[in-house]
Amino acid sequence: MNQDIDFMLKNWEHKPGVVQARLVQARDGRQVIQMRLDLGVLQMETRGKPDGAQPHGHDSYYHYLREQERLATKAGRSFVMSEEQCQEADREFLQFYHRRICWLALRQYARAMEDADHTIGLMDFVKLFSPSDEYTMAHEQYRGFVIFQRTQAAAAFQVEKSSPEGAIDELRSGLDSMRRFFADHEMEEQFDEDGMVQHLRKVEQSLRQEYQIGTTLKEQLDEAIAAEDYEKAARIRDELKQRQEP
Repeated sequence: MNQDIDFMLKNWEHKPGVVQARLVQARDGRQVIQMRLDLGVLQMETRGKPDGAQPHGHDSYYHYLREQERLATKAGRSFVMSEEQCQEADREFLQFYHRRICWLALRQYARAMEDADHTIGLMDFVKLFSPSDEYTMAHEQYRGFVIFQRTQAAAAFQVEKSSPEGAIDELRSGLDSMRRFFADHEMEEQFDEDGMVQHLRKVEQSLRQEYQIGTTLKEQLDEAIAAEDYEKAARIRDELKQRQEP
């Protein structure tokens, strides 16, 4: 069997600095993602773990870790990630990163959000059960970036649904999450100058101007609750519910 991939590389030129991704149908009919790299092509599954593995029968290594922690707690034992578990978690972080940026490039925003949520969940797990502060920080340093990408995806998803107000709400929610991240790591003074924060604010301002949105219903609800105007808050909740109904 001819195993070289010269034909694929020649017909798909690598472009440095650009995420090049495409959806391809495999021989067995399933859909896979291919990502062009400088030295070849990376292929990933679209569901479950990007490499298609099922660690110890679980959909992902994160799911396996959660089961191990649950069993340890049930047995009255404390749980701390082993060296092997840390290595496998690292592999999963990297795999989901590659797939997440592919989903963004392909404008598959709901899928990008799912993968970002998986990564944030795994980060939360590491923060609780890491064997060392060094290992924790090796991943915590990227939390802001994952929140940023999830916020981008969530806002774009709302725009696609013709809901610019929803997009603004997602942007504001993401900025709140990023602010908490900066505060947790005593970096509040860097928040306003952060490039990702500035980008999300520019997108929010652009949406407000393009669609002439002053305050969203969600913002009006927050204001009503803050003012303890619960009757107004109830009316706004009803309107929000009606908008969300198909």
